[in-house]
Amino acid sequence: MKFLRSTLGFMIAGMIVMSVWDGFVGSYGIVGGYFAAFIIIGPMWFLNHYVGLIDNPDEFAFVDMAVGIGITGIFRDIFLKGASEFIDTIPTLLLVMLGATIAGLVAAAIEKDMEKKAATKFGPADEEPGPGYKDR
Repeated sequence: MKFLRSTLGFMIAGMIVMSVWDGFVGSYGIVGGYFAAFIIIGPMWFLNHYVGLIDNPDEFAFVDMAVGIGITGIFRDIFLKGASEFIDTIPTLLLVMLGATIAGLVAAAIEKDMEKKAATKFGPADEEPGPGYKDR
């Protein structure tokens, strides 16, 4: 049921963004983009993350609405323009995946370094209880 809820949340966010955003930007320019972000992303974030339509357990990697919006955009263009348009985007998608992989490795290295510094800053815990400690 969690998978169905998450899929529904991603789908709703993607469909609303792909159908409404261009209209706002086309009519009002940059201001329309900010307005669309406010009236689309704000309520969808509330529904998906605060209310909990998208399931994001703490021990897993965080998956945001951008994944669903991106997949919806890709498939919308495949359905409207044909598979040949998707084939033209493959080099860009591969570079995006490469960049995301490098960013993940760098983030993991930074987090590991921060944990190492935190462990040396505080040192190991004392083995013996301090003065005034009573066994309970």
